[in-house]
Amino acid sequence: MKLQNANSNEEMGRLAADIFTDAIRAKPDIVLGLATGSTPLTLYGELIRRYGEGIADFSEVKTVNLDEYVGLAGSHNQSYRYFMDENLFNYINIDMGDTFLPDGLAEDLKAECERYNEVIDSLGGVDLQLLGIGLNGHLGFNEPSDAFSSRTQVVELTESTINANSRFFSNPSDVPRLAITMGIQDIMQAKKIILVASAGKKDIVGKAMNGEITPQVPASILQKHPDVTIILSEE
Repeated sequence: MKLQNANSNEEMGRLAADIFTDAIRAKPDIVLGLATGSTPLTLYGELIRRYGEGIADFSEVKTVNLDEYVGLAGSHNQSYRYFMDENLFNYINIDMGDTFLPDGLAEDLKAECERYNEVIDSLGGVDLQLLGIGLNGHLGFNEPSDAFSSRTQVVELTESTINANSRFFSNPSDVPRLAITMGIQDIMQAKKIILVASAGKKDIVGKAMNGEITPQVPASILQKHPDVTIILSEE
């Protein structure tokens, strides 16, 4: 693992964008694994700026997102499809048909998980995976458990995750209790991983980097990945 310290969230976004921009130049049809939440926003803003200045070209890029809430349509303002459209996709020259997320309204959730695995496999896997980290060490919606997850699955969200996400909803009872998430195996198969975190996540980042490798801290598995860069904002 490599650790980079940033003085601010903006600098964190620029450092992450440097890695993304270089990777896209090296492989224009790169497969990016993307994440949602407040932490990646400065990265996405920087990528939009670089596209506007002709520095980054997304015309051949493919993307797969980590997760989606079960029960929310893509048009719902708290769905992760909506988040990605409003914070990145609508402002760059990416083909929307090349942006993939799980379908939170799928009638057969098991079949939807299998479909999403097929999408990832058909793209040849993820080249560059962006991650955030939960206060309990979760990656995507892979919560602490007795075993590391394998592939895309439906998960029941923990109370701590529901509480953390409730600030985005007008009523805490509106927060979905289930989500579809890429599994730890999918994440670990990415060729390169970038994890971005704010200062408030410093303790759990330390556990993930230096502590015991345990499914009780899902992010600790990243110690076994050959190419992980963690960018920690001190802001």
